[in-house]
Amino acid sequence: MKYDFTTKLNRAGSGSLKWDAMYQINPQVMPDVVPLSVADMEFKMPPELTEGLKQHLDTAVLGYTGPTPAFTDAVQHWMLKRHNWHIKPEWVIPIAGVVPAIFHAVRAFTEPGDGVIVLTPVYYPFFRAVQSQGRNAARCPLHEDNGQYTIDFGTLARLAADPHNKALLFCSPHNPVGRVWKKEELQKIQEIVLEHNLYLFSDEIHFDIIMPGTEHTVFQSLSDELAERTITFTAPTKTFNIAGLGISNIIIKNEKMRTRFVEEQDKGSGTLFTALSYKACEICYTQCSAWLDEFLSVIDSNQRLVQRFFQTRHPEIKAPLIQGTYLQWLDFRALGMEYKALEQFMTHTAQVFLDEGYIFGEEGRGFERINLAAPASVLTETLERLSNSLTKLKH
Repeated sequence: MKYDFTTKLNRAGSGSLKWDAMYQINPQVMPDVVPLSVADMEFKMPPELTEGLKQHLDTAVLGYTGPTPAFTDAVQHWMLKRHNWHIKPEWVIPIAGVVPAIFHAVRAFTEPGDGVIVLTPVYYPFFRAVQSQGRNAARCPLHEDNGQYTIDFGTLARLAADPHNKALLFCSPHNPVGRVWKKEELQKIQEIVLEHNLYLFSDEIHFDIIMPGTEHTVFQSLSDELAERTITFTAPTKTFNIAGLGISNIIIKNEKMRTRFVEEQDKGSGTLFTALSYKACEICYTQCSAWLDEFLSVIDSNQRLVQRFFQTRHPEIKAPLIQGTYLQWLDFRALGMEYKALEQFMTHTAQVFLDEGYIFGEEGRGFERINLAAPASVLTETLERLSNSLTKLKH
């Protein structure tokens, strides 16, 4: 192994939001506990990124900085190389984050009282982006069968036919259930979107994090007609754990939609002026592919470690393998706990800090989402601590 995916980090006191949240939830937490909640890696940064930024700082002036040709070239090349997706420079709108971009899209292309379709359980800021802005979340629950999730196309078609619903806010790969949608599934959704003239907001922030043997299709690449109605949300932040640098790339082919989105952006966060963010994205996309490839093998190994653990020690708890993201969806419903009692058991009895399933919608009650982007030793320590508490619970 060329890169360091084994060192256990201690981010206490560093300002890490998820570490601070752990201490707020349980101030008595033991000193060796690592939170495996928010999608924020517990790995060292790619050394190429660290060294590249150091070299950049030797000559950089950190004033107001916009995208450079080198940055745009890196984004274009990455999309082509990793996703076989041809984009043009003018399609790329840099912004501080995917979540604010989703807020902008909802405001720009829907009106108060309109509906936005979401496939639940789903990444919880989706609900905020819709409901906090006076829109309605039209819920289309995914079908779950023994840990495997599929789309309810009948319900989706019915919701799309409702003239009050103006957009589909889609998650691909799906967070939290870890599905990578098959091309055939996307084609069915495309038919529904086009038939009912919906806007498609496709959050593909995890699209670089695909498990071996699985293939991700960029949704808007299915057809030019679909691309003309689509906003695709991408970023290097999840892929390389640089969310703290605030750089995302929103891809909009349709010029009128692009103009409308930028106008809405200018009402809020405005243009991104961040020298280190542009450079970090450029370095990641041009120098860190080997790190990413090794990272993906580590995540696949870690998810199998988690699955084996529960199959062997606590088979009533289900840990299906994921196809994408580095977030595994764990089913604790067999414990028969009310979802708030489960949260209390996890955070205070077991001192295991995952993301509670209920935050992703009512369909997530009884589930937990574990962050696999941590050394295997950290996962093992966490699972052993959980196992001890589960054993006591059963007796």
